[in-house]
Amino acid sequence: MNLTEIRVRALQAPRDNLRAFVTLTLDGTFVVRDVRIIEGPQGLFVAMPSRRATGRCAACAGHNHLRARYCNDCGARLPSTPMEEAEGVSPEARLHTDIVHPISREGREQLEAAVLAAYAAELDGGAESERRSPRCDGANPGRGASAEG
Repeated sequence: MNLTEIRVRALQAPRDNLRAFVTLTLDGTFVVRDVRIIEGPQGLFVAMPSRRATGRCAACAGHNHLRARYCNDCGARLPSTPMEEAEGVSPEARLHTDIVHPISREGREQLEAAVLAAYAAELDGGAESERRSPRCDGANPGRGASAEG
């Protein structure tokens, strides 16, 4: 995977634990938007784009978020979901599902290191870091990105 561009938009007044939004360009042909940099208990981490998980109403087949008690479309009472009964994972963690994500630990670590380096460069150098983002593969720069960061 060639991460050819990383655009970081640091928040001027961070909300809660959200520090920045990131847009990634892969191989100069594929864009991933709404990657987030979040301040967690163990420091910064990269959260991939996600959507709220939904279930369907048995009466009208309408989509409803998993904590809904009544259908948004027809108003029918919804049964409890398996999410409420599952063990080992907090309910908050099951409310969202990633839209895109790395499929290996090495890929995730590589992506996270490059994104966090670009975030650090954004904090240090401002808008200039948008054009000089580090690459995942350490290859020669392309499309305005630089391996030096």
